[in-house]
Amino acid sequence: MSAEPANPAPSGVILPGEPTPYAAPLPPEVVARWQARFRAPRVSLPDWALHAAHRSVYSSDATGVVEQYAWDRTTDAHRQVTDRPNGTLIATVSPDGETIWWFADTDGDEFGVWMVQPFAGGEDRVALPEVGPAYPAGLEIGRSRVAVGRSTDEGSELWLAPAGGAARVVYRHPDPASVDALTTDDELLVISHSEHGDPRYPALRVLRTADTTLEAPAVVAEKWDGEGRGLHALEFGPLPGDRRLLVGHERRGREELLVWDVATDTETEVALDLPGDVTAGWYADGSALLVGHDSAGRSELYRYDLASGHLERLDTPRGVVRGATARPDGTVELAWSSSERPPVVRRADGPVVLAAPGEEPPAGYPVEDRWVDGPGGRIHALLARPAGPAPYAAAFLVHGGPEAADDDSYRARRAAYVDAGYAVVHVNYRGSTGYGSAWRDALTGRPGLTELEDVAAVLDALVAEGVVDPDRAVLSGGSWGGFLTLLGLGTQPERWAAGIAEVPVADYLAAYEDEMEGLRAYDRALFGGSPEEVRDRYVRSSPITYVEAVRAPVLVVAGANDPRCPIRQIDNYLGELARLGKRHEVYRFDAGHGSLVIEETIRQVETALGFALRHVKP
Repeated sequence: MSAEPANPAPSGVILPGEPTPYAAPLPPEVVARWQARFRAPRVSLPDWALHAAHRSVYSSDATGVVEQYAWDRTTDAHRQVTDRPNGTLIATVSPDGETIWWFADTDGDEFGVWMVQPFAGGEDRVALPEVGPAYPAGLEIGRSRVAVGRSTDEGSELWLAPAGGAARVVYRHPDPASVDALTTDDELLVISHSEHGDPRYPALRVLRTADTTLEAPAVVAEKWDGEGRGLHALEFGPLPGDRRLLVGHERRGREELLVWDVATDTETEVALDLPGDVTAGWYADGSALLVGHDSAGRSELYRYDLASGHLERLDTPRGVVRGATARPDGTVELAWSSSERPPVVRRADGPVVLAAPGEEPPAGYPVEDRWVDGPGGRIHALLARPAGPAPYAAAFLVHGGPEAADDDSYRARRAAYVDAGYAVVHVNYRGSTGYGSAWRDALTGRPGLTELEDVAAVLDALVAEGVVDPDRAVLSGGSWGGFLTLLGLGTQPERWAAGIAEVPVADYLAAYEDEMEGLRAYDRALFGGSPEEVRDRYVRSSPITYVEAVRAPVLVVAGANDPRCPIRQIDNYLGELARLGKRHEVYRFDAGHGSLVIEETIRQVETALGFALRHVKP
């Protein structure tokens, strides 16, 4: 914990830096159980080399910090690739399996360069010296070319580099763009761009790599579905000379699939009778798609045969698939968990593929589905109950994003609150993904206030049902969830007994000034313009606007190097809390938008639980 200066404070204010003991200490076995869920090592789904499938890269927190690892399946040799104080989040392996590419930022600020290291080990070097530090915007490694995207305050740049040659800029624009996919022969590159002004709904452009330049782009094809309809390039077909591009679209109000033959500029929609959203990847022989289907907080996998149109469900347990891949031998590997069962990397037919060292973490708690009528339609929520009779003290843990969703996956934080005696409620408010495009986009022009109407509707329904005590409800979330927490404490002060906001947006005008350019573009699309153009909308949705109305005690957790929810705008909000004599605490940590260090995460959760237990007793 990094304390602020202990300046004199008005009566009732909790000085930053004061210890946060539990109101009544939790039994040692309870503390040990919730902390064991965080400390149990985890591994990610391995990313394998296209032309050397026995060579893989995965991430793991086995050392207590998330780092990258190489795995040679032929010898079953595992090797730690990166070792940095605040961890390493992003890495991939080249198609030939010879090199590992990893992104080097500074203490979680997400701003940095791509590094390369031999798969067998050796010195790291800067991958593309001509490409300066930036926020990453895609990386595609081919047999003979590399394409990399970068984002800065000036906008987006996309670079191409031939094997052994210098990189050159092939695209530049003030609005967000990214590198999406290369053909297997490296001849075509597809990029996504938002030249039409809205990065939420990207368009696609295919470039010929041999002769495209910044001044004279060699455009092979373009595709855009118009305003409010995004296109997402997933990957080119895996066969030699394959010009089929797998694309996600939303022409019928939800995420669906099509195959675009770039050579003939023809497309075939993949019509699947499945609710919710779908995404996909190719089987290695190019004859079928591995389809991931997400609906109402759970997911499942299918094999779709392109020739016959036959859709076959793969036998995976009820829960959530975080990633899946079809190996060259046709087997499917996936990362799976449920609210009760911890994550595992396994084959679709059952066997474990990659296991973390050490003991399996304690089980979590099951979640119940709740569907509540809200002002914008039926709201899906998830409820986890503690032991004992209702009504419960409840922790409303709202997700970030906002384009994300809470689901039936294993969540150590959720289980920690249930261990401490709270019911946990997740609300997939308007803005969440997995419930159709209209639901996702319903907050446009009025972000924050729209989502909180749905959170309030779920709270009221659970109070009416006798599940939640109306006087003992905690509002908590991180990132966009932290923003909703602070905004909810100010606009719904009568509903919340305490608030815990982690890495939040607290002062939207200041946040816009300091955040990364990609997020400024997103905000302009979300609000309908910049603060200079629609200032009243930013003010209306900014937590600092309502700080005087805050009644409940507030804990704010902030990252010193956060490029998404920068520290200055949080300090502005904290300054107003102090000036007004509001009860508050602050926890600062020396990383970015969250931490990859497990013990640091445990300290943050311990601080949050201690705060909740002192102010809202279960």
